[in-house]
Amino acid sequence: MKTYDGIALFSGGLDSILASRVMQEQGKSVLGIHFHTPFFGFPSGIPHWEKEWGVPLHAVDIGNEFVEMLRDGPRHGYGSVLNPCVDCKILMLRMAKALMKQYDARFIVSGEVIGQRPMSQRRDALNIIKKEADVCDVLIRPLCAKRLDPTPLELDGTVDRNGLLDFNGREVPAPAGGCMLTEKENAPRYWSVLNKISFPTVTDFNLANIGRQFWHGKHWLIVGRHKSDNDALRAIMAEGMLMFSIVGFPGPVAIGKSDEPWSEDLLRQACSKVASYSPKASEWSRKNGKYISISIYDGVNQTNLNVLPNRGSLFAETDKQTALDEIHALHKSEHR
Repeated sequence: MKTYDGIALFSGGLDSILASRVMQEQGKSVLGIHFHTPFFGFPSGIPHWEKEWGVPLHAVDIGNEFVEMLRDGPRHGYGSVLNPCVDCKILMLRMAKALMKQYDARFIVSGEVIGQRPMSQRRDALNIIKKEADVCDVLIRPLCAKRLDPTPLELDGTVDRNGLLDFNGREVPAPAGGCMLTEKENAPRYWSVLNKISFPTVTDFNLANIGRQFWHGKHWLIVGRHKSDNDALRAIMAEGMLMFSIVGFPGPVAIGKSDEPWSEDLLRQACSKVASYSPKASEWSRKNGKYISISIYDGVNQTNLNVLPNRGSLFAETDKQTALDEIHALHKSEHR
C-alpha cells in the first residue's frame, strides 16, 4: 500500500482543498480522506476532485459511527438545528488518526479556520476538539496555523511554519458545508426519525433523505416523487419494511416502516395515500367510481388491497414549525 506524509480531512469544499495544497507546496505527500454519512459527503465527486486539484483521495463511510453518536446524544450538543459539529469533528479526527498507521502517515491535516464557524471553529472549540480526539501531537491546521500556538509538528521541523497561513474568521469563501443536519428544511425528517424510531440506523436516515415523508404515530410512510426515488426505495427495501406499489398504473413506490404492527385499517390508509400520488390512477378511479389495487410486499409475501385514492388519510407530514420548536427546546435544555 502506498504511504503518505500526511492524511487530510477532505470534504471537497475550498477550505479542505486549500489546506491539502498548502501541505503539498511544502513537498509533503498528502492523501485526502473523504468521510461520508447519510448527512454529508459526496464520494462520486472523487474522480473530479482528484483530476481538478491533484490530491489523491479515499472515501470512508462513517455512517454507523455517526448515527451511534446521534443516538447517544452528542456530548457537546447541537448547533443551530441538529448539527453536532464539535462531536462530528472529534469523530472524524479520531477516525483519521486510526488510519495513520495504515498509510505510515506522520500528521493529519484539517482545513479549519479559527472563527469561521460559530460552533466548532471558535478558539476554545478547536482546543477541545484536538484534545478529545487525542490528536494534539499530529494535527496541523494550515489555514490558520499562524494564529494558533506552534504545534509539535512545527517545532520539530516536520512542517515549516513559515509556509502556513494566518486566515481568520470568514476570510475563506465557500467553506466545506454541505451537512444536511444544518438545514431547517430537513429538520422534520431527521427529528421524526430520532424521536419515533426506537433504534434509528443509517438505513433509517437514508430513508429520511428520499421522497415524501409521512407519519401516523410511529408508523412511517415514504412515498417516491419520481423514478430515481422509486429506484432508491426499491434498493433500500429490507426485512421489517413493507413496499407499496400501484397495480396497473404508473405511480410511486412507497416504503412503510414501524416498530409496531400494521393494522388493516392503517394499511388501507397507507394504500390510499400512495394511490393519490398517481394522477392517472386517481383520475381513472374518479371517473369510473372504482377502486385502485395496491400491492403490499413484505419481502416474502405479496398481498393486494383495493382502495380509493385519498391524500387526506391519517398519514401526514411532520409539521416543520413544531419540529423546529421541539429542537429549540432541546437546545435550551442543553444549556441549563
